[in-house]
Amino acid sequence: MSIREQFVATKKYNGIALALMTLGALAIAGLYVTQGSKADEHQQARFWAALLHNSVYFLLVVNAAMFFICATTLAWGGWQMAFRRVPEAISAVVPVIGTIAGVILLVICFGNNHELYHWTDPVKAKTDAAFIWKAGFLNKNFFAGWTVFTIVAWSVLGWKMRQLSRKLDEKPLESNEAAKKYVWNNTVWAAMFIIIFSLTVMSSIPWLWLMSIDAHWFSTMYSWYTFASSFVAGVALITLYVVYLKNNDYLEYTNEEHLHDLGKFMFAFSIFWTYLWFSQFMLIWYSNQPEETIYFIKRVGNTAKDSPYAGIFWLMFIINFLAPLLILMRRSSKRNYSTITFMALLILFGHWLDFYQMIFPGPSPDHVPMILYDFGVALFFVGLIMFVTGKALGRAPLLAKNHPFVKESLIHHT
Repeated sequence: MSIREQFVATKKYNGIALALMTLGALAIAGLYVTQGSKADEHQQARFWAALLHNSVYFLLVVNAAMFFICATTLAWGGWQMAFRRVPEAISAVVPVIGTIAGVILLVICFGNNHELYHWTDPVKAKTDAAFIWKAGFLNKNFFAGWTVFTIVAWSVLGWKMRQLSRKLDEKPLESNEAAKKYVWNNTVWAAMFIIIFSLTVMSSIPWLWLMSIDAHWFSTMYSWYTFASSFVAGVALITLYVVYLKNNDYLEYTNEEHLHDLGKFMFAFSIFWTYLWFSQFMLIWYSNQPEETIYFIKRVGNTAKDSPYAGIFWLMFIINFLAPLLILMRRSSKRNYSTITFMALLILFGHWLDFYQMIFPGPSPDHVPMILYDFGVALFFVGLIMFVTGKALGRAPLLAKNHPFVKESLIHHT
């Protein structure tokens, strides 16, 4: 069977990516003119919040693609090998968005505007009891150092995993011993990525980048909640690319069994996200402790009418829980290209809204800023992901040839 090994981005594909980036750049420029360039600190904070929201969300989403690769590598799973080059290509965006997000985070941290990160205000840092208590963690030097280390580590370890994968394209393994050594080497590097991922996405990074916006509040579930939100969105992005490539006659060895498993991942981690949402929201609300409930009062109020963010909060809950539960529960839904595409887009949007309500009630508690600007900023990052992923897909064969587990993926059946 002859297969189309090499992806070639069409003019239409690149044109859409560049058009989205252009629209996004115009939205960023418009937001800067109307908000960021003003003397009022609240208006400036609205501009930086939009950049923080989109850069961090999309960075965590594309980085989730490498987590998917490393988690399946540690499990010695082979079912994903037929489309492994898709998450590899998506993960190639990490250094690009990571650089952008890193610059935004450092500017916010070391800038003169303290409306997003109140703990960066030198006066409050010395007088606020909560900030003094957390000073060993919430300080500019630690924030900057850990942010730079995290983005560099994600980028370097992701690059190493991609290099190991592409190493076999032109150089088949010569013996069973060589295959065992190769699999072990992959496992070690994947384990290193998972360790760094655990120390960052699953623990410290959400505390620094997101939870410190509401620095007087804390939750032991927050990092896992953030991980679940970004990972299910990452799987949704992988699914969109798999469907796109299949519709354009690529990935001949990827079939409805693989699509079904991606659908199961989206369904399972949507339920996992809901479990964490429930554990955090219900227990804090039920205990009714002021230092904990203050976070949710900003988002839902004591009644549904008390908070301007209540509509967004409950809309994202419906999108992220009820829609996957009702639609993806059926086996046939996970094998239908149209349904799975719709659900992948819906999940990406739903968790974008989730990150929105995680960030904006901090700098803008009294009203919801005009969200159209934020959609515009999101278009820039969507176009950037499309452009860089398309380039990465074209640099290597779409099938990870000569990998010891390829046969397992070709005969995969659920």
